[in-house]
Amino acid sequence: MAVKQEFTFLSGDGKTDVHAVRWMPDNGDYRAVFQISHGMIEFIERYEPFAAFLADKGYMVVGHDHLGHGKTAKTPEDWGYFADGESPEILIGDMNKLRTLSQEPDKPYFMLGHSMGSYLLRRYLSVYGGGLSGAVIMGTGANPDAVAKLGMAVCKAIASFKGWKYRSPFMEKLFFSGDFQKFDMDGTHPENSWLTKDTEIVRFYYSEPRCTFKFTLKAYYDFLKTVYYVNRKENVEKIPKDLPILMVAGDCDPVGEFGKAVKRVYEMYRAAGIKDVTLKLYENDRHEILNETDKERVFDDIFNWCESRQ
Repeated sequence: MAVKQEFTFLSGDGKTDVHAVRWMPDNGDYRAVFQISHGMIEFIERYEPFAAFLADKGYMVVGHDHLGHGKTAKTPEDWGYFADGESPEILIGDMNKLRTLSQEPDKPYFMLGHSMGSYLLRRYLSVYGGGLSGAVIMGTGANPDAVAKLGMAVCKAIASFKGWKYRSPFMEKLFFSGDFQKFDMDGTHPENSWLTKDTEIVRFYYSEPRCTFKFTLKAYYDFLKTVYYVNRKENVEKIPKDLPILMVAGDCDPVGEFGKAVKRVYEMYRAAGIKDVTLKLYENDRHEILNETDKERVFDDIFNWCESRQ
């Protein structure tokens, strides 16, 4: 039985107390640390079943609510807005602050990023990737530079009239277009959700205010800046060549173009000379593979991969 502890640390924005959680083995003794970076429009405690699984295996698991998410956002009006200025750098700085608070010299340290968190982790690895035992990139994608630049230009144009805190229906529609439209997008038909085939998870998601707020223009802009950053060859080449990387996704995940975009990221990393890159796509799984109907298999695969790289 995992022991859950909540705590806070000061964000790199200099003013926000970031809500964080650690899950410990019940005897308090752990042999490795596993840090989770959550996705867009959700919160860290959605990962509790996976965290408890790892804690039972002897890992300490840590994670935090990103700026503008979960309990880090002090009011609902703060949801969906990261920070003024260079938010992507602040976000990965917060990830590194949690790592600094949690890492010990004699214990292996792993990091996982899901969805938006996967893009943040990919950026993180190009700046702070040294000293990690491994990184799990989950539910990621790849967009051409032109697409990201166009999205940023649209955000700027709308913000010039509406302001950066405006929650744009147009940007939301643009962001969740294409392959997303093959699925239910609002929880009306949970059996056809893009998130997972587990209808109970879907129903919870769409009934939870922390999962149903709208992103601001600034948050879309900041996210697209990171999408653009991680697609640049020169930034991929900054990732340590000896860092083991596991890429996992569902082959029915629209974020990864049903696996095609994940394969492009995998090939990009291989071409950059990263020596140990593993790709695994889960058949018929959608976006949230840690919440899928075969999640136990995903849990085991990630754990076994980590165990083999200590």
